[in-house]
Amino acid sequence: MAIAAIDQGTSSTRVLVGEADGRLRVACQIEHRQFYPHAGFVEHDGSELIANVRRCLEAAGPVEAIGLANQGESCLAWDRDTGEPISPVLVWQDSRTAEFLAALKRDGGEDLTLARARLPLDPYFSGSKLRWILDHVPAARDRLRAGRLGLGTTDAFFLQHLTGRYVTDATTASRTSLMNLADGEWDPELCRLFGVPIEALPQIVSTVGDFGATQSAPVTASAVDQQAALWGHGCRRPGDAKVTFGTGAFALAIAGERPPEARDGLLPTVAWQINGRRTYAVDAGVYSAGSAVDWLTRLGLYPDHALVFDKPPAIDRDLVFVPALAGLACPHWDRTAVGLWLGLSLDTTREDMAQALLEGIALATSEALAAMGVAASSEAPLSIDGGLTRNAYFVEFLASSLARPVSVQTFAEMTAFGALLLAATGVGRPSHRHGLETRVVAPRWPASGWRERFAEAIGRSRLWRRSGRNA
Repeated sequence: MAIAAIDQGTSSTRVLVGEADGRLRVACQIEHRQFYPHAGFVEHDGSELIANVRRCLEAAGPVEAIGLANQGESCLAWDRDTGEPISPVLVWQDSRTAEFLAALKRDGGEDLTLARARLPLDPYFSGSKLRWILDHVPAARDRLRAGRLGLGTTDAFFLQHLTGRYVTDATTASRTSLMNLADGEWDPELCRLFGVPIEALPQIVSTVGDFGATQSAPVTASAVDQQAALWGHGCRRPGDAKVTFGTGAFALAIAGERPPEARDGLLPTVAWQINGRRTYAVDAGVYSAGSAVDWLTRLGLYPDHALVFDKPPAIDRDLVFVPALAGLACPHWDRTAVGLWLGLSLDTTREDMAQALLEGIALATSEALAAMGVAASSEAPLSIDGGLTRNAYFVEFLASSLARPVSVQTFAEMTAFGALLLAATGVGRPSHRHGLETRVVAPRWPASGWRERFAEAIGRSRLWRRSGRNA
């Protein structure tokens, strides 16, 4: 019988159905609204998201099991008795808590988060967003006093609606800054630091298991989207890595069964927890990847994903773009940084600017991978997927910046595919890749001086915004 996987992402919700004969089909995809009420605020409507999840499940038809992939750090509050959202969804891109976190950092709070959650203080993670909800949404405080507050990441909200269970999985909990990475439980000291009541949080459970049943089928797996994609890429052994180019660029590499230390700006995280055993990963990323291309498209400077360039790399012509449109993530964690082009002149064309933007995303990704020890560490191809991989120039430049080949996953739904395989594991099905095809792309140009030139540009992009202000 078929298995369905919901990928509830930043811009849309979709369902992938794996038929009994191995065929894969996207049965439904629904975009949802994005809200930007103030500078640095990024919100979704929780009611709209769960309605889209339900519509996708209906479109999937009869299935044996369901897997769920979620946005990771996006979170909200709701009434646990009625299921009604009482706050907007604060999206992972949201930076409204920057000033609060800057004050915590000045007071030494980051020492605790690095020691226990193994995460830096950054608005990216859920803990400070949950605190913001309690401080600014009176209905959340009312429900807390009444013992009816649902407070957590979007997966817990979806699962309560779908199955009636108030739980979150270990991968998602590891993205909140509230979970002790070593023991996989909510940490009282971290909750006190952020001012989040531990009693209001959902129970942490394994990534694969019994999440309860919808009207049509049991939910047997739930995970953060990037961890689901890591499973979908076939990464299982320490050192295996992948990069997904979606709204941002998200790189994960398996670290093993011991929680890694926080170092070099990397994010230790739970890759998955199955049968009581946790596998850890290190995470590095770029805030703006596909979103930077979308921005350029809205400006009329990027006409087509198939755009080709007939000039040498822009960076070799002293034209560089820093994709810090929402600040810098790994390894810098700097919300004062801004996006910028360096090297513009009167003869610069829009194609030159587009070329430099693609190169900037690739170079920022390479910088993050270098912090992970992945760049140029092996002759084996690095597995990549996502919308940007449709652009041949981007892929060739990325391979060149890494000085190693890349393996492009031609199947576009690797997050949903990983969630599907995890759900299949939950009903005792073998976890295999259904013979998905890849294409290997070798480096094309020598990356002489690229890293140093890009590092210089990064330095010029920083400290433009006043420290602590919202991005």
